[in-house]
Amino acid sequence: MAEFNKMSEMVIAGDFAGVKALTQKMIDDQVDPISIINDGLMPGMNVVGVRFKAGDMFVPEVMMSAKAMAAGIELVKPLIAESNMPTAGKVLVGTVKGDLHDIGKKLVNMMLESAGFQIIDLGVDIAPAKFVEAVKEHKPDVVGMSALLTTTMLSMKDTIDALKEEGLRDRVKVIIGGAPVTQSFAEQIGADGYAPDAAAATDLCKQLTAN
Repeated sequence: MAEFNKMSEMVIAGDFAGVKALTQKMIDDQVDPISIINDGLMPGMNVVGVRFKAGDMFVPEVMMSAKAMAAGIELVKPLIAESNMPTAGKVLVGTVKGDLHDIGKKLVNMMLESAGFQIIDLGVDIAPAKFVEAVKEHKPDVVGMSALLTTTMLSMKDTIDALKEEGLRDRVKVIIGGAPVTQSFAEQIGADGYAPDAAAATDLCKQLTAN
């Protein structure tokens, strides 16, 4: 359907108003709302993810694309029963205790939502006990932790230890990211994975929830 291709192109271009207008037109034409997401909005965002990873698109452009896609989703959401809403899994994210940085985390959230994940964002300066409470409450598939300061990285280990103590560690996959974080640090503290950027975090969540 040509309109789906057009919608994907608009998402890639970050055309917020265009996506909104075309989504509304499709709704008025009684196009299946799930198809609008799966065949129009998502394919566009998938291209954005690939281009971002290849260095052909940059953070401001990706954010514009994500916002354009979100505009379409907002219109379609009320027409879909929660149980039928396509979802790739549930991801709980937060910046660890003592750290107030969240620009990278917000981008990760946008990319994950664009890939069909349901996001629970705890915010910044999140203590291990708060992560544990949230895992009990929301039962996510993946817990994502972010740190931008070397001094707060150890809070990631404390959080993993707290999940173990509460018997929750085997129920969730844990991924970590942020400027000072490395793959070897992830292995050292027993995380399931490390992502250097938002596109890699999205791929990692897809891998971890596919198993």
